[in-house]
Amino acid sequence: MPVTGIGGFFFRSKDPKGLRAWYAQHLGVIGEGWSGWQQQAGTTFIEPFKHDTDYFAADKHYILNLRVTELDALVATLREAGIEAITKDEWNSPETGRFARIHDPEGNPVELWEPPAE
Repeated sequence: MPVTGIGGFFFRSKDPKGLRAWYAQHLGVIGEGWSGWQQQAGTTFIEPFKHDTDYFAADKHYILNLRVTELDALVATLREAGIEAITKDEWNSPETGRFARIHDPEGNPVELWEPPAE
């Protein structure tokens, strides 16, 4: 296959500088300038959902899913910073892993995914 990975995720923002700082501070996924973020190897899913899905808000066209380790510690840190982090037991399974959801300051949905241990 000619595609070897995702080169970037680009989206519109009302305050790009502020939102960039938020992602860097709370999730560590944005580097300085255009230095990028070096992700660890692992499966990346690209999956279209039905237009009327209830998996995320109807007024949003995407949900950013980030692979994480130590989900519980990350959720605790986010909550300490005043960020609402939602977890539900029904989202989790031994086959798919564990999940939490947050929203960035502009209301964009972000799903945090801790894959199952291998």
